[in-house]
Amino acid sequence: MDEASTSASGGAAGRGGRPFPPARSGVYYRFTQQNLPAWKPAMTPGCVIAMFLIIGVAFVLFGLVCLHASNHVAEIVHRYDVDCVPNAYKGNKQAYIKDSSISKNCTQEVMVLNHMRAPIYVYYELENFYQNHRRYVKSRSDKQLLYGPKYTDEKCSPVERDNGSPIVPCGLIAWSLFNDTYGFTRRSKEIKVNRKNISWKSDREHKFGKDVYPSNFQNGSLIGGGELDPGVPLSEQEDLIVWMRTAALPTFRKLYGVIEEDLQVDETITMLITNNYNTYGFGGKKSIVLSTATWLGGKNDFLGYAYLVTGSLNIFMSILFALIHVKYPRPPGDPNCLSWNRKNSNS
Repeated sequence: MDEASTSASGGAAGRGGRPFPPARSGVYYRFTQQNLPAWKPAMTPGCVIAMFLIIGVAFVLFGLVCLHASNHVAEIVHRYDVDCVPNAYKGNKQAYIKDSSISKNCTQEVMVLNHMRAPIYVYYELENFYQNHRRYVKSRSDKQLLYGPKYTDEKCSPVERDNGSPIVPCGLIAWSLFNDTYGFTRRSKEIKVNRKNISWKSDREHKFGKDVYPSNFQNGSLIGGGELDPGVPLSEQEDLIVWMRTAALPTFRKLYGVIEEDLQVDETITMLITNNYNTYGFGGKKSIVLSTATWLGGKNDFLGYAYLVTGSLNIFMSILFALIHVKYPRPPGDPNCLSWNRKNSNS
């Protein structure tokens, strides 16, 4: 049977001599026969050089735009974990932080160096805190957070139950909840901090139950970080929701609240800090951050420098390819430049 008759009968020889399955009703489909047209670009030296050059210029320009946006973010970073320790306890910070009879209230002052337009985001920053540790990350029960204590999981160990009763929320992440507090004044007037909607809306609505209330949390012998209001459902405990979204790096920031008024240049801001959280046991650091934001987010120079470096490398490669092409020109499609032809000609 010849090739024409094979096509007409609905079958065709495929790779390895295997026949293709017959098309419906004897109709020949180019898709089933893998015979669709395709665009195969010819990667000539000029095309490659132009592509590298265009991508490099675009990346450099975008990197400069990112750096410009990052430099327009006004930011105040103030470390307070050392300054808030009384002089008598400078040599034994652990004794200070563990002694509940010692006042943890602390007053710090900072100067506003650049005009800060509202909204101003208040973050707490922790260093040398590994929230990405495998055992720490696994020590939680997402079902319990959403549905209640009957879904308490063994993965929450060692903070799973207290005196036989399930702890809600269970696990090391919730148990180590950050519990420092901040207040701000200027010229003896309070600066209000809005602490609503600081967490992701998707977390509040889909990961934390509206009918799940903290029970047996930070009671008894298992006491770690912050406390939770037992009369407020988990979906409204936004400090907890923010904390439960674990950080990937040992230095991280988490949102505490938002200041909705401008701060002027050369103003002195008084910060009223309650220094409760124990970072002294593992050599951690605590800072408070006031930051504005742009269309790109907060202050982050890495993205801009990454685009600049990548774009510069592309431009350098395009120039290098152009010099090679000028010194060793090659006609497009010249079969004499193929490796096996070069070997034959040399022999």
